[in-house]
Amino acid sequence: MNRKTFAKNVWEICRNVNEKLLLLLFAIGHTLGFTKTDPKWGVDMLLGSMRSTHFDEQGFSRSYWDFNVGFGLFVSVFLLFSAVLAWHLAGVPRPSLASVRGIEWAFALCSVAVAFLSWKFFFAVPITFSVAIALCLIAAAWLSTRTS
Repeated sequence: MNRKTFAKNVWEICRNVNEKLLLLLFAIGHTLGFTKTDPKWGVDMLLGSMRSTHFDEQGFSRSYWDFNVGFGLFVSVFLLFSAVLAWHLAGVPRPSLASVRGIEWAFALCSVAVAFLSWKFFFAVPITFSVAIALCLIAAAWLSTRTS
């Protein structure tokens, strides 16, 4: 297999399967897991306080738990949107790729930022997903400049 064929194969894999599936799995896993806790962590009192301490802001009564759940669901929505965006970008015909190249690179760089934040603040599963997604999106963006 020559270099051009290899690049084309990597292109097809990254543009047709990986990042879309990974983003979808990441969204599902995040949605199902971000509010889960383990009693061994010893955070029951903290979580109880987050749920029971309410304050009024702009006419709404909210708790810190509400903010936690709300922002967690924001992340899930944006992960699902990212999967849809990746799916649509993968369907852009090669002759038209130049018109969306900026979007592809912005998407890839955003995924690098997510990978860094995952490494800085989270643990193995989100780090693994975010790094794999970033690598796929970078490869897709880079290869789109080579195969268009």
